[in-house]
Amino acid sequence: MILIHPPIVKPCEPPAGIAKLSGSLKRQGVKCTVLDANLEGILSLLNWSAARDVPQRPSDRWTDRACHHLDSNMKLLTSRHGYGHMDRYKRAVRDVNRVLEVSTSHCNVRLSLSNYLDRAHSPVRSTDLMRVAEIPEENPFFPYFSKRLMDLLDKECPAMIGFSLNYLSQALCTFAMIGFLKLAHPHLHIILGGGLVTSWIRNPGWSNPFKGLVDDFVAGPGEEPLLSILGITSPGGQDSPDDAILTEEGYFSPGTILPYSASSGCYWNQCSCCPEKAERNPYRPVSVEGMIADIRTLIVKTKPVLVHLLDNAVSPVHLEAIADRPFGAPWYGFARISPHLADLDFCIALRRSGCVMLQLGVESGDQGVLDDMRKGFDLEKASIVLKNLKKAGIAAYAYFLFGTPTETLEKARKTLAFAVRHSDQIDFLNLAIFNLPAYGPDAPKLQTGDFYEGDLSLYRNFLHPHGWDRHHVREFVNREFRKHPAIIPILRKTPPMFTSNHAPFFAMRP
Repeated sequence: MILIHPPIVKPCEPPAGIAKLSGSLKRQGVKCTVLDANLEGILSLLNWSAARDVPQRPSDRWTDRACHHLDSNMKLLTSRHGYGHMDRYKRAVRDVNRVLEVSTSHCNVRLSLSNYLDRAHSPVRSTDLMRVAEIPEENPFFPYFSKRLMDLLDKECPAMIGFSLNYLSQALCTFAMIGFLKLAHPHLHIILGGGLVTSWIRNPGWSNPFKGLVDDFVAGPGEEPLLSILGITSPGGQDSPDDAILTEEGYFSPGTILPYSASSGCYWNQCSCCPEKAERNPYRPVSVEGMIADIRTLIVKTKPVLVHLLDNAVSPVHLEAIADRPFGAPWYGFARISPHLADLDFCIALRRSGCVMLQLGVESGDQGVLDDMRKGFDLEKASIVLKNLKKAGIAAYAYFLFGTPTETLEKARKTLAFAVRHSDQIDFLNLAIFNLPAYGPDAPKLQTGDFYEGDLSLYRNFLHPHGWDRHHVREFVNREFRKHPAIIPILRKTPPMFTSNHAPFFAMRP
C-alpha cells in the first residue's frame, strides 16, 4: 500500500497522521510506502522556478534576487543560526515564497508555502474537484507527481493507495493526483481520509459525490478502518508511529521536528465555536504510559530539536505526566487556560520538562463573549496564566477570535484592551475572524446564508444580531487592533508563513 501526503501544507515537519497509519499497517505485516508529495512537490517547483525555466516569469529585482539566493535562503531556514535574527529570517521566508509564487505565474493558480488558490476551481465544490481530476495535467505539480507516481507504481505494484486530505489547501492537488492515477490505472483502489474528509462525512447531509473516483472514505482516526478495508481485524492496543517517516530530511526547519498526537478529538469539547463539537468527534486519548513511552522511544530514534504535540488541547492529565516525567526534548503545543496553568509552580515544572511555548485560545477580552462561547474560564484566570507563563519562561502564543454572534465593537475593544494590558506576557499573536460551523449549535439560532458557494462548505455566513458583520470586524482588526503601539511589536515577532510552527525556535533563543 502507498500512503500519500499531498500539497499544500507548511513543509516544516513530517506528516504525523500518515506516520501513525504506517506504523499500524507495518505492525500487521502490511507492506507500506509513504510519499510526502507536499515536501517533494514544493522542492521540485522551487528548483524549477529558480532555474529560470518558468514561462512568463516576472523579471524584477525581487524575483531575480529571490531566485539567485534560493540555495542560501534554504540553508538559512534549515540551520539553527537562521533563527537568530528575525529580519533576516523574514527575508529568507519571503524570498523562498516568492520563488514558489512565480512558479505558477503562467497559470490560474497562486501558490505560497502555506496555501493553494485556484482562480478557476474551488475546493468546496465537488464538481470542481471532479473536474480537476479529469485534467490533472493542468495542475502545477503535474510534472512532479506524474513521474513520481508512475515510478512508485512500477516499483511497488500497490493494491491500494491512500490519500491524507486534512486541509482545503490540499483538496485540488489531491483530486488532480487521484484523477491521474485513475486515468492511468482505472481499477486502482483509492482510499481517502484525513481531517477535511472527516468534516465532510460528519456533516448530516453528506452524500458521496465522488463515486467512480474514490473507492473508500475513512472518517476520524484511520488505523482500524484502514485495516478493515484490507480485511484485517485490528488487534487493539496502541500503535506507535513509523519512525522511518519521522526521520526524513529536507523539511523547512533547523532540524527534525517530531509531531505527536496524544489524543484525537478534544477533552473539553464544549466550545460553541469549535468544529470538533459540531462534528461530534469523540475524545480518544493515548494512555499516559503509552504517550511517555512513545515519545521517549521516538526521541532516541529521531533525535529531534523540537517535539510538537498536535492535540487540540493537551489534557491536564497529559500535562501532569510530562511535568513529572519529562521526555528529554524541547516541546510545545496547545493548552486550555485551566487551573493547572494558574498554578505558578506547575508552570515552572512544565518549563523544566522542556516546554518552550504554549498556544492558548484566549479568544476574547469580554467575559460575556467567553461565557457565550462556553470557553470555561474567566478573564482573571487568563490573566494569571499569561503572567505565570512569563514568570516560568514559557512563551505564550495567544489566539483571539473576532466577530462571534454576541460580540460588538465595544466588546472587541475590550479584547484589544486585554491584549494591551498583557502585551508584556504575550509573545506571539494569532488574530482570526469567526467562521460559523454549518452544523454547530449556534447555526439554528441565526439567519444564515452561503459562506462559500459549494456543496462541501463547512461554514455558513450569518446576519450578525448586532450588525457586527465581517467587513466591520476586518476593518477593526486591521485598522485598530493591528495598529495599536503595544500590539505592533508582538506582530513583528510572529514568523510569517510558518507562524506557530517556527515561533518556538525564536522562543528558544538564548
